[in-house]
Amino acid sequence: MRLPSYFISHGGGPWPWIDTMAANHHPLADSLSAMPAELPHAPQAVLMVSAHWESADAYQVMSHARPAMLYDYYNFPPHTYEVDYPAPGAPQLAQQTLQLIRDAGLPVSEDSQRGFDHGCFVPMSLMYPAADMPLYQLSIRSHYDVGEHIALGQALAPLRDQGVLIVASGLSYHNLRRFGGDGREPSQQFDQWLYQTLQLSGAQRLQALQHWQQAPAARICHPREDHLVPLFVAAGAAQESSVKRVYRQQDLMGAITASSFRFG
Repeated sequence: MRLPSYFISHGGGPWPWIDTMAANHHPLADSLSAMPAELPHAPQAVLMVSAHWESADAYQVMSHARPAMLYDYYNFPPHTYEVDYPAPGAPQLAQQTLQLIRDAGLPVSEDSQRGFDHGCFVPMSLMYPAADMPLYQLSIRSHYDVGEHIALGQALAPLRDQGVLIVASGLSYHNLRRFGGDGREPSQQFDQWLYQTLQLSGAQRLQALQHWQQAPAARICHPREDHLVPLFVAAGAAQESSVKRVYRQQDLMGAITASSFRFG
């Protein structure tokens, strides 16, 4: 049975391992922990498209059998740089993913050294805490082209029929300078637009996403859209599907509205 795809807001830094942050992120933790039970069957593997892996000339696919950890966050407590999420990789699926992307006419290469970044291992630590689910990653491209990332998702769609859970990991609001009270209203405005847009039918939805910069407070919420781009991949991978909001919080970091969505 076909698996859905997801766009998840992954929260701030290594939040599950910092008590004060974990308390504020409790609704997000609940939603991530609930994801496996929402699926029609257990996945063969998870393909994570993380906002924290950008490449310039081509998409890159992680192919290591035992990926290491990549602590790509800064100025957090020392114990957060000792977190281990020892999930196995998925080398064979990585090769199939490479071929699907090539067949779509998109540039792609293999990365046999890359480790799990925090856009990946943080949500996975809640989704599959035993770290026994095969896991591999795919980069976004630094040009952030909406249409090409939708096309990337469309190329990945056959994986859904083969038991691969596609999870696009970013944040529906990501302005590091305005994570306080001055982000409250812009995040609410953009979140409302995003929800309404994702309720459109497949073709209309993809067309509207192409013009996301015209949404209310768009460039306040995403001055640099790296954390929004994974959404385009999830939407492309399940363009025909209905969309359900599976997480919404209006006090993330104290004031921010953020959401996650399931496609299908």
